Amino acid sequence: MERKAEIKRKTNETDISLGINIDGEGQSKVNTGIGFFDHMLSLFAKHGLFDLRVEAAGDIEVDCHHTVEDVGIVLGQAINKALGDKKSIKRYGTSFVPMDESLAMVSCDLGGRPFVVFNAEFTQSRVGEMDTEMVEEFFRAVAFNAGMNLHVKVLYGKNNHHMIEAIFKAFGRALDEASTMDNRIKGVMSTKGCI
Repeated sequence: MERKAEIKRKTNETDISLGINIDGEGQSKVNTGIGFFDHMLSLFAKHGLFDLRVEAAGDIEVDCHHTVEDVGIVLGQAINKALGDKKSIKRYGTSFVPMDESLAMVSCDLGGRPFVVFNAEFTQSRVGEMDTEMVEEFFRAVAFNAGMNLHVKVLYGKNNHHMIEAIFKAFGRALDEASTMDNRIKGVMSTKGCI
């Protein structure tokens, strides 16, 4: 069973085409027009071992908000579609990732109940051309469209680039763990019998 998905989304503000292979090798081709965001998405793919393709055109002359949030929406939809019925997946994943002086933790549950707890205090309003407040908005969009319970915490850090990079790497690793197939799991990982 191939766990892949392709999603296209076009609005008056953005035009996005995204493809993901959950069982990939960490290859990525990302172009959102926001260099720092492209870097973060590539890190997510590499450290989660997902193959990811993102082509996004948005109204970045206004700001980065619509593009970042809409890519999050589409990525969440693609993750949900690629995982299909979620049979035999571990469902839960947690990762702690250090990046120099920063340490981030991401924990996720692919159980179909979207919720986000985001605990990171950035000291700069932007890194490159990406507003730091959009990091939380991106992950909220991913989680609610993937049906994911997502907890993000920067335990400590000083450099905003390092803190955000640690988050994206930890998210890739946590999602990789949660989406891993385990042949001991018959059906879905829930006493309800469905996710």
